[in-house]
Amino acid sequence: MNTFPPLPIYTGFNTPLRMEVDIHDLEIEGEVPKDLDGIFYRVGPDPQCPPRLGNDIYFNGDGMVSAFRFENGKVGLKCRYARTDKFLLERDAGRALFGAYRNPFFDDPSVEGRIRGTANTNVVYHAGNLLALKEDSPPLVMDPWTLETKGYYDYEGVLTSETFTAHPKLDPHTGEMIAFGYSAKGIASPDVAYYVIDKNGKIVHETWFEMPYPCLVHDFGVTRDYVLFPIVPVISSLEFARAGRPTFGWDASKDVYLGVLPRRGTAKDLRWFKTSNLFASHVMNAFNDGTKVYIDTPIAESNMFPFFPDVTGAPFDPARAKAHITRWSVDYAGNDSIGFETLTTLAGEFPRIDDRYAMEAYRHGYVCVDDRTRPYDEKRAGSITGMFINCLGHLDHATGEQDIYYVGPVSSLQEPAFIPRSKDAPEGDGYLVALANRYDEQRSDLLILDAQRLSEGPLATIKLPLKLRNGLHGNWVAAEDLPPRPVAA
Repeated sequence: MNTFPPLPIYTGFNTPLRMEVDIHDLEIEGEVPKDLDGIFYRVGPDPQCPPRLGNDIYFNGDGMVSAFRFENGKVGLKCRYARTDKFLLERDAGRALFGAYRNPFFDDPSVEGRIRGTANTNVVYHAGNLLALKEDSPPLVMDPWTLETKGYYDYEGVLTSETFTAHPKLDPHTGEMIAFGYSAKGIASPDVAYYVIDKNGKIVHETWFEMPYPCLVHDFGVTRDYVLFPIVPVISSLEFARAGRPTFGWDASKDVYLGVLPRRGTAKDLRWFKTSNLFASHVMNAFNDGTKVYIDTPIAESNMFPFFPDVTGAPFDPARAKAHITRWSVDYAGNDSIGFETLTTLAGEFPRIDDRYAMEAYRHGYVCVDDRTRPYDEKRAGSITGMFINCLGHLDHATGEQDIYYVGPVSSLQEPAFIPRSKDAPEGDGYLVALANRYDEQRSDLLILDAQRLSEGPLATIKLPLKLRNGLHGNWVAAEDLPPRPVAA
């Protein structure tokens, strides 16, 4: 079969782009602030081949990395496929060789034992390397200027886990990257490998431990003194995978745990705190005050990921999937209880902060908001995930105030990134960049908003002559932090 199936994840705005792009001077409405000098990187799934099994989930497409270069009030765009082992093998074969998401049991025999990662979830710059990340595989290194793929990297043989998180945390003070891998010994294993990587890209600390049960650990929290692992029952099952069922599924019968580990601790230092069933995924920030530790995440009553079905067959419940940013609190030296404080009335996900304040007490947070009380054209702008992002929200944790930007009835928004106005600007003083999906025009815009005045709308709209499918995560890197630019880049 050489065509994509007529399913929502492959049609309309979700039709795979399947091409690499260089546009040197994009059309701009408004004015791009002249002080913006750097690159906004983002990545998302863009399958080069129709799925081997006739269907898949959206998140199993090949990684397409986009780099928006800001310089002197102009913006250029470069898009390149992350040339993973999977991508290269399938390009040579002219067809899909790898089967379902996180399930090797239905792959073509010719690719048995090969790295299955798609490098489609996040793109992070550290120690001179641009890392395209998928949490089932090692980091894939790309050139930050040309987006040329250099290959998978195991930190000169020191990385012993089979997997590496798509959400490593960068310490703005030490330059360290804090990372981990779950299912570190293979599919559905309970093993986690935790790493501290110094500013030069050398692994300087490693700890292994086991989770209370095997599950998806998509994100985690890091403070100045601790690392926090939310264990939420999107369970993984080798039995499910072998039977051709989704490898991951929601189990509402299981409790939720929060593992707290000192940043240079070992397995014997790990403490588990337990609470009743709930759903949590991405982390806004985490911080500690002595042994009192806090982590801010969106929390929902039940599963937010309809593509990971309930293990009992229960239908997805969108009402119980509404999430609100919530602060968890524990005392590493105290009892086993977890406290919860809801921080906003806004329902949403994909939280972001001013990353200069990562790992410490902070004031300003940003979140993608699903607000169905606003005009919403479901026929033209429907969601494939159960959540529809039509607003960006700014949360002031000091005052409780909320500021909202609404993108309109036939558009939606992708995850934003924060750009400080300058290296020493006050917290939250800067810009948000976010892609807007224009469903009526079947193309994308990149929006630049004042991070303190979202409701006033974009300062500039960078108009793309094409669409970029919904991506997952991305980050801003200032030009001064990048290596020297090649002459031809």
